[in-house]
Amino acid sequence: MELTAKQLAEVLHGTVEGNPDAKVTSFAKIEHGKPGQLCFYANPKYEHYVYTSRASVLLVNADFTPKEPVAPTMVRVENAYNALAELLKYMSDQKKKYRRRRSLRSRIACSAKLGKRVNVGDFVTIGKNCQIGDCTIIHDNVTIGAGTKIGSYCIIYPGVHIFPGMVIGDRVILHAGCIIGDDGFGNAPQPDGTWRKIEHLGNVVIGNDVEIGSNTTVDRAPMESTIIEDGARIDNLCQIAHNVVVGKNTVIAAQTGIAGSTQVGESCIIAGQVGIVGHIKIADHTTLGAKTGLISNIRKPGETFWGIPAIPHRTFLKAYAKFKRAGEEE
Repeated sequence: MELTAKQLAEVLHGTVEGNPDAKVTSFAKIEHGKPGQLCFYANPKYEHYVYTSRASVLLVNADFTPKEPVAPTMVRVENAYNALAELLKYMSDQKKKYRRRRSLRSRIACSAKLGKRVNVGDFVTIGKNCQIGDCTIIHDNVTIGAGTKIGSYCIIYPGVHIFPGMVIGDRVILHAGCIIGDDGFGNAPQPDGTWRKIEHLGNVVIGNDVEIGSNTTVDRAPMESTIIEDGARIDNLCQIAHNVVVGKNTVIAAQTGIAGSTQVGESCIIAGQVGIVGHIKIADHTTLGAKTGLISNIRKPGETFWGIPAIPHRTFLKAYAKFKRAGEEE
């Protein structure tokens, strides 16, 4: 798609400084910009590239004051980073074709109800009494179990498996290979040392505007529901166990595992490879640094924790400084 600087400014509610007819057909990092490309500048440590960039258009913050001449046409916006995300979404939406398609190589139960302009790829299986909302795109090799409800404008990428009875909201993105609703890890110890499997008859409920990464698993509950609330973002290779609640707008990075029945608050940030035990509560706006191991409740909102087991961030840094000095003294 080709856009001029003037068109970009209209889409992003910005202003043009330079040639309004400068054209772009692709995107690049600011250090790699070439004619015909759009770059963006938001991080001060990349400012020197602003003056050497050969890109046709440069997206910058409205308050940016150049120290040297700038060759690219600048489009000034309130927040360049957010504007880039908005622009990428705009470009993606332009490419989407919400059209009705039913692959002849898919298998759709007669009792399933599909909304308007639902796109079903090859080798998809949609079970009995499923409900799929308008304009949802289901890519190849997806399995959707009986009785599942999926909202409108969702994107379900190849190889996703959704077990029976799940509930998925609007504008949800499920990336390749993720599994929604398999049995949780529930086993009861027996007197003879063996384990008895606990059947899982609950489901998973996913809210609106949720994105779940590739090869992430969200287990169904034994009873009631595992819940991913509106706006949550879960990265690749995460494990969300049975009866977990992930609060609104919480983000969870790759290789994190959350054990059963834990409740994660709203707008939390959980970094990569974090391990969280079961049956605890985490307050809103909590941040857990990478590789943190959390073994107890966090009751006060807005705190940051690091370490194994997790301790407050400032305490962790003080302890690490002493640990490092002790090693250097030997």
